[in-house]
Amino acid sequence: MDTNILLENGTNELEVLEFIVDGNSYGINVAKIREIISYQQVTPVPNSHPSIEGIFMPRDVMITAIDLRNCLQRGQSEAKGLFIITNFNKLDIAFHVDQVIGIHRVSWTEIIKPGTTVSNTEDGISTGIIKINGKLIIILDFEKIVTDISPETGLKVTDIDELGVRTRNDVPILIAEDSPLLNKLIVDSLKKAGYENLIHTENGQEAWDVITQCKQDGTLAQHVRCLITDIEMPLMDGHRLTRLVKEDSQTKDIPVVIFSSLVNEEMKRKGEALGADAQLSKPEIGNLVRIIDELVL
Repeated sequence: MDTNILLENGTNELEVLEFIVDGNSYGINVAKIREIISYQQVTPVPNSHPSIEGIFMPRDVMITAIDLRNCLQRGQSEAKGLFIITNFNKLDIAFHVDQVIGIHRVSWTEIIKPGTTVSNTEDGISTGIIKINGKLIIILDFEKIVTDISPETGLKVTDIDELGVRTRNDVPILIAEDSPLLNKLIVDSLKKAGYENLIHTENGQEAWDVITQCKQDGTLAQHVRCLITDIEMPLMDGHRLTRLVKEDSQTKDIPVVIFSSLVNEEMKRKGEALGADAQLSKPEIGNLVRIIDELVL
């Protein structure tokens, strides 16, 4: 299946691959997918997490295989089906699924934020739900799935300690991040690094609403001197937000830092075309602080 589908920059659209696990429909952003292959025999890893099936080496690259059925607490997968090979946070991971249905192009405005019954704030592994032809497809939080299995792959908050003693400052920073856990970790890390004047929002639309209100009030310089944004977010994604900021004469000089698990070479080119001032992969919280220092101090 061809997953190399190009989307125009900043249109607030995404491609979602629908797949089946234990008879249920789930989704993943196509931007995370390298390829889809038939199931291959894997080599078990001793003393590994129960959701790790093992490792294998297609094209001489070692890849960890994760049993998505096990992650979803639906037992163990059989030795058949497909591997969805992904790349995010600079990691190559294969997710074992039963079947792939197809790709849907949707707008981020169509992504329904899961309620507390589906995704309980920081503990949930669903980032959103879409309705296609009357069927609900749950978009899974693959970053959280991997971090729960291997915490060292997540946000490296210990990097902040390596920055040493820092002075406090009140440079106003606006944050757009839909994951409650990552939102909190980013806020806590920036505060620890000395940045205390923070406004954090759950998606690009909320962040743009803050910017719009500040423009109307004439308080933009007092409340937004730097913007940190994820890419994947409901209602409005980070690329659309970046485009709006950089195309507006009143906001084009605000530094925009894209901080996302999706930052790879292709995404970097898209971000550069939209005018992003910096782009970092999410584990690099220490580098995020260094970049902010360069942009605002």
